[in-house]
Amino acid sequence: MSYDFKGIEQKWQQCWKEDPYFKSDIEDDSKKKFYCLDMFPYPSGSGLHVGHWKGYVFSDLYARMKLLEGYDVLHPMGWDAFGLPAENDAIKKGIQPKDGTESNIKTFKKQLARIGAIYDWSKEVNTTDPHYYKWTQWIFVQMYKAGLAYESNMPINWCPRCLTGLANEEASSGECERCGTPVERKNIRQWVLKITEYADRLLEGLDDLDWPDRVKSMQRNWIGKSYGVRVEFKCGNVSLPVFTTRADTLFGATFMVVAPDHDLVDKIMVNDCREAVEAYRSEVAHMSEMDRTAGTREKTGVFTGGYAINPVNGESIPIYISAYVLKDYGTGVIMAVPAHDERDFEFAKKFHIPIRQVVKPRGDEDCYNIDGSLRSSVDNPGILINSGKFDGLDSAGDGLEQITAWLEKKGCAKREVCYRLRDWLFSRQRYWGEPIPLVHCDKCGVVPVPEKELPIALPEVENYKPTGTGDSPLADIASWVNTKCPKCGGAGKRETNTMPQWAGSCWYFLRYVNPSLDDKPFDSKDLDRWMPVDFYVGGIEHAVLHLLYARFYVKFLHDQGHLSFDEPFKKLFNQGMVCMKSPKSGKVEKMSKSKGNTVCPDEIVDQYGSDTLRVYMLFMGPPELDNEWQSDSIRGVHSFLKRLWAYAKAPKFLLPEGKEADEATRRRFHRFLKDYQTRLGSYRVNTAVASVMEFLNDAIAGKLVLDRIILRDLLVAFSLMAPHFCSELLESILGIHLKNCSMPHYDEALADVKLVEVVIQVNGKLRGTLSVDRGTGKDEILESAREIVKKWLGGSEIKRIVFVPDRLLNFVI
Repeated sequence: MSYDFKGIEQKWQQCWKEDPYFKSDIEDDSKKKFYCLDMFPYPSGSGLHVGHWKGYVFSDLYARMKLLEGYDVLHPMGWDAFGLPAENDAIKKGIQPKDGTESNIKTFKKQLARIGAIYDWSKEVNTTDPHYYKWTQWIFVQMYKAGLAYESNMPINWCPRCLTGLANEEASSGECERCGTPVERKNIRQWVLKITEYADRLLEGLDDLDWPDRVKSMQRNWIGKSYGVRVEFKCGNVSLPVFTTRADTLFGATFMVVAPDHDLVDKIMVNDCREAVEAYRSEVAHMSEMDRTAGTREKTGVFTGGYAINPVNGESIPIYISAYVLKDYGTGVIMAVPAHDERDFEFAKKFHIPIRQVVKPRGDEDCYNIDGSLRSSVDNPGILINSGKFDGLDSAGDGLEQITAWLEKKGCAKREVCYRLRDWLFSRQRYWGEPIPLVHCDKCGVVPVPEKELPIALPEVENYKPTGTGDSPLADIASWVNTKCPKCGGAGKRETNTMPQWAGSCWYFLRYVNPSLDDKPFDSKDLDRWMPVDFYVGGIEHAVLHLLYARFYVKFLHDQGHLSFDEPFKKLFNQGMVCMKSPKSGKVEKMSKSKGNTVCPDEIVDQYGSDTLRVYMLFMGPPELDNEWQSDSIRGVHSFLKRLWAYAKAPKFLLPEGKEADEATRRRFHRFLKDYQTRLGSYRVNTAVASVMEFLNDAIAGKLVLDRIILRDLLVAFSLMAPHFCSELLESILGIHLKNCSMPHYDEALADVKLVEVVIQVNGKLRGTLSVDRGTGKDEILESAREIVKKWLGGSEIKRIVFVPDRLLNFVI
């Protein structure tokens, strides 16, 4: 029978649907557990493309492996369905977000079923389900009661296209992470979460996580813990606090810069400069942080007319305002040391401000290059100069310490720790999100909705498009907004901002364990067994978004006594992206519908089968790297499966039951099995696929005859990658069901590399291989080699034979 992939895959998908033997038993703790989790998708757009399959197939491989190893496996799937992606998709299609989300979930679920993954659909969650977001709201109420949620009128990142505020993490590149539009700054009433209170613990917890170093580094840098000194400069009676990690350069401070939107500006500017200062403040008011701090941007600024006293030398130095200093970073005031900071240097050159070198890098005469530019080594440690009694000291050692101690003694400095991390801007001025469960009362202030009244359901509206006014569309629904104060019973108004799309994804991994609970968000006893997640697979783009927020949520819930653990994800694996040449740009880029370079998995499955696509996604390159889609390669993978099918089905290559394969065959198989499992153990899945291909090539070339145990173990091992394919062969040839199998084990004695593979060539072209004992001579393998290549030799004269011991034998004709 030929390889009928369509019939085979339909058969086994239906079988697994009717008998989901892989479902976890939440309450049975007799087995070791393995919680395998994918970052659940946004159900928006026209459906999945093959780029989504990369992570899903990869995680399914390891879920299947652990299942075969005897673990109780939890491998759930659900939908991150609130937020900008779904709402923007609905606006584009001219439909209600609820309708669009429901339709998209059906499409996504149908596509996911074709992957053949062992998802436990009884654990499915949907963040837009009131039974789910009841508990998302409950968590917010707990945070509010704990003093971690507060209201603030503040300048925020504003996306003029999405018409909503964005957290710093969503605009870290200066653009909206959803639509790519440059963000602006805008003052709006917001709800904010005090993630900064967890900064140290978020840093410390990274040390024990089995995560990629790159992700841990990104979180450390985002949190940005710095040890330094808070130094007080004086402008008359006004104190200008500066945080610096380089107190050793204070003698080189020749001017100061204050953020244009800082409250101190009004206190230090003189009337003669007021017009210029106000004009400049208006000019930069709507600029994004990225625009303001871009290294390539020409430095601009205005003199305030004020002067400050440098506490180390008593010098009077001018105070400017400039866009490159941010109000909410540090103190919003800097001491400018142009000889030792590139931005300060550019500013000083433009405004003709003195530049004084105070650290002499070892081996350098001064801080300038021949062309007058600043040396790249200016921020390196060196010897203090022009620093009074501290001259000659090591700037990073005794110099830094002695200057700091001297300033502390004078009472104008204090050691301090500063963080780059800012509190999390939590509210959104959009419709499609969880309502924030708070009521505003003129008498009682802000009052949380009682837990018994949750969920506060999102009302249906005819016009849900964002207003751009700073209020969400909910503000226009008087019947929903006007309510009673939960505390005094008087008139109150509901909070009309909604939660960000991250709110539901910050805890969904907790809900999966018991998704149908009505009286609590999760069962702590069951979580004690199943958490933390053992293997979490998703993109690195979430490094300082979801992955940071989820860790914050879990630490908070732990502190409140709801969880016994404070880290959610033990092992994290970031799969790379699938890229393809874009017809618009002509470049190989990440797959994106807007770039016209996506491939629909349904079409590939229809043409080649799910198992072909699965194996190709695993084979296309190292899973952690970006890989380029190649249509020719997927045809090659399909050919490989057809060859394996034909080999397994050929009676001449399978011994009768009870017969054992010869030692050479057994040695070759156990060497393969050891190599295959070793590669999987280090996540080199692409080379593990290659290992299967190499074994098949050797088996066909060497006409290896397998016994039934070897064939079983081969198919069970390969079922991690091609489950439908292997399930059918196991049943049709051996009468075995995959669910009754275990992960095969190699025999170390047989797998021992006493044998080597000698490549057999004709005129330099590979024609086969031979497994021989290491050190076997040419004459001993010549006869077997001739047998392999006889059809290519024909009657041709052999001019010479090239032999490299343990490596190759080449017939030159």
